[in-house]
Amino acid sequence: MQIKSLGQDHPLNRDVAKSNLVWVSIVAILLAITVLFGARCVSSQNELGQARAELARRDFNKKVFNFSSLFVNEVLRAESEVDFDTRLKLENAVRDLGDQEILDQWNAFTNSQTAEESQEEVKSLLGLLMEKVVIGS
Repeated sequence: MQIKSLGQDHPLNRDVAKSNLVWVSIVAILLAITVLFGARCVSSQNELGQARAELARRDFNKKVFNFSSLFVNEVLRAESEVDFDTRLKLENAVRDLGDQEILDQWNAFTNSQTAEESQEEVKSLLGLLMEKVVIGS
């Protein structure tokens, strides 16, 4: 038995060609949609990263402000020697900042031996706190 080849103009060949064109079009459209969604996903990830960085910056600034306020009110404005509970509260607040440079400066202040040394370390600590506050991005 011999199989005859169908000519290009045969209706069955035209239907197969149309069917292939439809499938190729569908695949192309789906590919384009996938690329668009992928681009949007990358964009969303970037926005999320920026939002997280902004939130971390604000959280750090708030902690610096709270510590600075506590320090000024409880140490610099103190009429008498600072009690143990206040020192503990200050120590916890400075550690909560998570900044080694500020912690080192705090330790330099708390380990001061003279009033003059203490005053210099306070100036350095307050200056460092103000330098660490991040305004904007």
